[in-house]
Amino acid sequence: MQSRGVARNSLGLSAVRSCLLLLFIHLSAPVEARRVRGGRAQTRRVQQQQTPPPYRERVEGAESFPLDFTAVEGNMDNFVVQIKNLAQSLYPCSAQKLDQDMKLHFLKNVSVTCNDGSPAGYYIKESKGSKRWLLFLEGGWYCFDSQTCESRYETMRRLMSSTKWPLTRTGRGILSPQPEENPHWWNANMVFIPYCSSDVWSGATPKTDQSDYAFMGSLIVKEVVNELLTKGLENAKVLLLAGSSAGGTGVLLNVDQVAEQLETQGYTGVQVRGLADSGWFLDNKQYKFTDCLDTVSCAPTEAIKRGIRYWGGLVPESCRQAHVGEEWNCFFGYKVYPTLKSPVFVAQWLFDEAQLTVDNIHLTGQPIHEGQWRYIQKLGQELRLTLRDVPAMFAPACLSHELITRADWTDIRVKGISLPRALHCWDRSLHHNLHINSSHSHQKHVTPPVRGCLLQLIDSCPWPHCNPSCPTIRDQLTGQEMSVIQFLKHMGFDVQKMAQQQGMEPKKLLGMLNNGN
Repeated sequence: MQSRGVARNSLGLSAVRSCLLLLFIHLSAPVEARRVRGGRAQTRRVQQQQTPPPYRERVEGAESFPLDFTAVEGNMDNFVVQIKNLAQSLYPCSAQKLDQDMKLHFLKNVSVTCNDGSPAGYYIKESKGSKRWLLFLEGGWYCFDSQTCESRYETMRRLMSSTKWPLTRTGRGILSPQPEENPHWWNANMVFIPYCSSDVWSGATPKTDQSDYAFMGSLIVKEVVNELLTKGLENAKVLLLAGSSAGGTGVLLNVDQVAEQLETQGYTGVQVRGLADSGWFLDNKQYKFTDCLDTVSCAPTEAIKRGIRYWGGLVPESCRQAHVGEEWNCFFGYKVYPTLKSPVFVAQWLFDEAQLTVDNIHLTGQPIHEGQWRYIQKLGQELRLTLRDVPAMFAPACLSHELITRADWTDIRVKGISLPRALHCWDRSLHHNLHINSSHSHQKHVTPPVRGCLLQLIDSCPWPHCNPSCPTIRDQLTGQEMSVIQFLKHMGFDVQKMAQQQGMEPKKLLGMLNNGN
């Protein structure tokens, strides 16, 4: 009986090895020998002297890019169908369904907690063999005093406590394990860190008898990294610290800390990078000033000034030295970014809904006044100016909030390029500067683009949703989809007046809006 089981196991292992070998041979066929056109692969003669495009070159170095699907994202559906058909035909390779959800782990260090003292934690989906790690910081506003934190605890408790966290999470966008949804990072080790500290990932203050809440966002990031060093992170080549909204700001506040943490512990081979999504907020003047009574209406500068004291917030040391006594400045992207040492890619909607909300522009479905319309346009102009010196960015002229965890994030384009494609180009550009990594000094300023790659992707059209690839707009009252022109008219956009200001015929302006120019 025992020998029969051993024989069965041996046969199973042999079959799996055969499947993997066949799959490897198929996927290792020269990419140059296949061309996707009209959704169907066609073969062509491969010339020995032909040089493949730069983004497909084999790069000898610290980081590898196994099975990267970015280059075929335009025909991804057809390509993935072929791969799935191949996998299903290789029995028993497809006999077992891979578990692709991220699983919850609470921190072993129980002194690092959420606001209410419950244990902090993270969700993880490991990818055996991959040396790339993606750590994502969740967003979700903040609270800045006892009153706003009590209100937050009553209405948004999951952002302050881990007591009702689900055991698993499904990744979307850049956290998805599906190559058709996530062509560049699909097979990385995925880590989702839930936001339960309400401090923009900056705090280092435990709960005490004198304080109702703990604010330990910065320590949660540090402790998660420590635990991951026992799960394979110690052998990583790349760690991408990503985040959206408050998590995006958290990336700017923590990316250098993570790099220094690994370097101090001797893991100098890990390249630490940042991806800040929808966290590049402005400390601009509100459209209408209101008293600082709640999180939404309080001006960002005042909220952060109060919050950083309440949280015991930490900021990057280089930024602290640049703003001694006014460390609140370091929570605003255009002020903290120049002080950072680690390379950071910025993804930011030019007309961010969260920014408009804190500026007291509320798009409730009613047409807006001319003064509000001018304010919105000015916001886009101000954001463009603050991004001027950022070498790697993706900034569509859309009215939205958060991007990288959208299932349709591959559909949004600037200058014809999607964000996954831009991130792929950025990775390749950083590859050309691996000799800088050992010194960990100003890597983000020396990223010459790979030929054929654009890294500064920002829309030049001046109105919200003038980019035709922007997410679908829906009327907040009826739920019906709206075209760009319907949306702008709904907001009080005067085509005749705007055309006159631009020195063109109204018909031409309407054509530009229809085409997204």
